[in-house]
Amino acid sequence: MCPSAYPRDPLTAIDHRPIVGTRPEGGAGPSRTLRWPSELDTERFAARLARAPELADAFIALHGDLGAGKTTLVRHLLRALGVTGRIKSPTYAVVEPYTAGALAIWHFDFYRFGDPREWEDAGFRDLFASPGLKLAEWPQNAAAQLPTADLAIYIEAEDDGARRVTLQAGTARGQSLLHQLCP
Repeated sequence: MCPSAYPRDPLTAIDHRPIVGTRPEGGAGPSRTLRWPSELDTERFAARLARAPELADAFIALHGDLGAGKTTLVRHLLRALGVTGRIKSPTYAVVEPYTAGALAIWHFDFYRFGDPREWEDAGFRDLFASPGLKLAEWPQNAAAQLPTADLAIYIEAEDDGARRVTLQAGTARGQSLLHQLCP
């Protein structure tokens, strides 16, 4: 059990056993599962993630059905990092750039991504090779072009409105992020 930083810290509900069906295809990295009973828990998790130094150059892949809460998590994370102004879903634009101080952030949504040529034409290879935080919704639609995610976040909506979340590290940076979230 992780130590609690809040009276209702969403990380206190972590279960260290893998959950069948939520792990990435072929994923073998360490994972943690937790439950977010409300959007407040999502916001608290985002604030905690925003404090992790390794986040600055991380690639985070966000998985989940429509309405699971991927964009909500991104909005809370961007706010926690200090992004001001409108934060919109990049569903049609595919990518929305942001800055928080000196931190460059790219929020991708590959839901409508279908042609691998878009990857090169849009300069995504260069963006992923550059410093900064990359957040990608629907990464499976661009899987052949994407690097390994440092941290994959699988969000599942439950019948009671809560979210069941699996975090899986794919790299050493991702393992460090997991350790910072749950020592």
